[in-house]
Amino acid sequence: MLKTDLPIYLASKSPRRKKLLKQLGINFKVFSVDVDEKIFDGEHPIATVKRLANHKFEEALKRKQDGIIITADTIVVLNKKIIGKPKDEKDAFRILKLLSGKTHTVYTGFIVCNVLNNKKIVDYEKTEVTFRKISDDEIKEYISTKSPMDKAGAYGIQDDFGAVFIKKINGCYYNVVGLPLAKVYQALLRVL
Repeated sequence: MLKTDLPIYLASKSPRRKKLLKQLGINFKVFSVDVDEKIFDGEHPIATVKRLANHKFEEALKRKQDGIIITADTIVVLNKKIIGKPKDEKDAFRILKLLSGKTHTVYTGFIVCNVLNNKKIVDYEKTEVTFRKISDDEIKEYISTKSPMDKAGAYGIQDDFGAVFIKKINGCYYNVVGLPLAKVYQALLRVL
């Protein structure tokens, strides 16, 4: 288990990341950072998630300089095209229709940095997710819950109806939720 007296900060708006980090049994504080999560055409997904996690880190660093900062960003990629969070309900429908019956890849880039000793880990995780064929009615019903609206790929694998769209996953489940726990835990140990 991780033992440290250093304050640990999760710079994220995601309630899912907060819930996941709690599983590690560590004390941490949460605050949100507002950054433009711009996606660039032609940028590799790994470069994108690392860049966005770093952008969040730079903003977080303006507010906290006394411990360990964790930031992360998650995207969904289908046929080499990055799919972010839906803009509105119509976009959520379009995204879920695209993912139906296909395999996509979820990437999460993250940073764990001890700002006191300047040890910084920048890493990512990648997981393949296969959707079963989903009906228009299922998609509309799911969108009516508003759950897809704050999630990359317009679905959640945990805690809601989005889980029933998934036929199988290949890789880290927690990555699909939004934070690859094993890698983040190892990074925490390395920055102490």
